[in-house]
Amino acid sequence: MDAVRLILASRRALADSGDVPEVLAEAWQAQALAQAIGSRLAFSGPPELRGEALGLTELAGRGCAVLEAPDLGAEGMRAARLSELSDPRRTLLCLGGLLGEVGIALVAVASASVDQCTYWRCMEAIDAADESRDRVREMLRKLAARQEAAVQEREAG
Repeated sequence: MDAVRLILASRRALADSGDVPEVLAEAWQAQALAQAIGSRLAFSGPPELRGEALGLTELAGRGCAVLEAPDLGAEGMRAARLSELSDPRRTLLCLGGLLGEVGIALVAVASASVDQCTYWRCMEAIDAADESRDRVREMLRKLAARQEAAVQEREAG
């Protein structure tokens, strides 16, 4: 399945999640998807993105580890369905939005949490989501610079 479709499915699932375990499970799913996308970009994406993509993979993996893998039931892990990354720019734009929504959802869970363990797990996961989003922004910046250089080269030639 295309990365953008998986991201949109994750955004819907996060928006529809109700209780704390569902929100944490969807945050984990989003981080796992970010990890898979980072891995795919590091392996076969534009060369100038590979370093940042590896960083995204590492940071999203940290987010997964902090949140702990949920019982995914029959649906399973969304990231395992990633088969295509047809438009890196659009994928990164959508992924940045998803990671921002994950951060907001985790802030709400942390704010309402009465136990310290859940609170600190959320805080660490928020940090991982924010840092992952920073990597996504940097990759978008590099893609824009690449496109601008291509335009200048065409105009000069």
